[in-house]
Amino acid sequence: MPQSDDERLVDLAARLEHEDPRFVRPLSGSRPARPREHRRTSAWCALVIGVIMLAAGVVVPDGLLIAAGLVLAGIAVQLLDPNRDGRPVK
Repeated sequence: MPQSDDERLVDLAARLEHEDPRFVRPLSGSRPARPREHRRTSAWCALVIGVIMLAAGVVVPDGLLIAAGLVLAGIAVQLLDPNRDGRPVK
């Protein structure tokens, strides 16, 4: 027996609340939060730390610090890419 539309919507809402409760909670209010895919605070922090490490490695001539800063900055830039899931831009 196929599910009714109401059951499907309730099931969908329950799954969405389970996956990202911070996004679902404010929907009843006036201003919803951004979905998890669009939150990039940690990527920005990693980029800032990577650039600081890179600058510190240049000031204090330390190749390991320069390399670690470059790697961390590269990872952060990859995380900031809006099309990192591979879908083409329309």
